[in-house]
Amino acid sequence: MDDHDTSEHLASYADLLAGALPGAWTSTCHPPEDKDDLAELTDQIWDLDLVAASLATHPLRQAAVLTRADGAQLAVLDRYDGHDGFLVAALAPRVLPDEAYRAVREPNGIAVTDDPFVSAEQVASDLLVRYDTALAQARHTAGGVHPSQPDRVVMTWQPDGSVATAPVGDPATAVLVANGFVLDEQSGIYRLDGDDTAAQALAVREIGPQLDALGIGISLRHPATRTAPGTAPATTPPSPAGTPGQASRAR
Repeated sequence: MDDHDTSEHLASYADLLAGALPGAWTSTCHPPEDKDDLAELTDQIWDLDLVAASLATHPLRQAAVLTRADGAQLAVLDRYDGHDGFLVAALAPRVLPDEAYRAVREPNGIAVTDDPFVSAEQVASDLLVRYDTALAQARHTAGGVHPSQPDRVVMTWQPDGSVATAPVGDPATAVLVANGFVLDEQSGIYRLDGDDTAAQALAVREIGPQLDALGIGISLRHPATRTAPGTAPATTPPSPAGTPGQASRAR
């Protein structure tokens, strides 16, 4: 196939993959003529394994980027190992400083089949789980928000009176949004303002049982100088899962 045909195939595959993933995703294709975008995309690939090895011998000629509502992004790349299908890699958010990625294990990409619906299951059960955890840890480092886990949401009371959290997974995110948390699109962190402390405390109390019904725990963390209004003492969240990897994301 020529470049036009392969770009059309990649774009079609990425559109179907985006529609099959959990949550709301959009897809954007970057054909060979998008040289500047592809160079920037290469720098964002959050991988020191399969995808990094592929890029070392086959620089990006085209790619598709899948973007989730909270700013998380995946790249869909051609594979050159003689097998059908594609590579899917996590992208490190541009808005976070390099220091945010220290001691965070890379959510290395995976090879997927040419069937986008089967691939969506692979991505959701493997790459997305590791990616969401890595994102939560990086956002914690960058914004002073304690990292959440798939089975536990950790909220941190901020000096300005707001509550901040970086949830892992769509079920927890949906509960937070339904109770007044608002996404900061630059950082990917969800915040509940403290203008009305009574309403804020009520929202925090309401969230606990709703998350518990989903099998998700909740922890509250407080700065030393502030006590959260109308809440029980905080519990200590578990340590982040996984062993820290390289000092920073791949460049």
